[in-house]
Amino acid sequence: MNLVTLKEVQHRNDYMSYLLLADESEDIINGYINEGELYVIQCQDKEVGVVLFTFPSIDTVEIKNMALAEKVRGHGVGKQVLNEAVNKFSKRNYARLIVGTANSSLGNLAFYQKAGFRFYEIRRDFFLQYPSSIFENGIQALDMVIFEKTLLV
Repeated sequence: MNLVTLKEVQHRNDYMSYLLLADESEDIINGYINEGELYVIQCQDKEVGVVLFTFPSIDTVEIKNMALAEKVRGHGVGKQVLNEAVNKFSKRNYARLIVGTANSSLGNLAFYQKAGFRFYEIRRDFFLQYPSSIFENGIQALDMVIFEKTLLV
């Protein structure tokens, strides 16, 4: 398994192409791109994706956008990013990590559960705000499924 590192970035718009891999609307991304902390994901010193963390409450970290280049998906990189996030934000005394994905993102639904996240809430009709309909796996993205992982016990 390759070692994954996270490096915080300042020039966020330089990473729009990655952010668009996980969120289909540039307008929606522009609404949150300057929030929180954006990190480039590096694997063997090569840039392979990004992850944006926001802080919706005093004890909560949210993975607002996590995107990996297709060539590294399915090789444990995403799991390592989640482990890095758990370590980083546990040390900063955050109590929980949340992440949302579409009801139609079957791979993501399985990925987060395998990584120890649990269902937390459903944000009904979340994806109806997008300029055009999103379909994955023959299913329309309508609702956002929010997962939660406890960081402090």
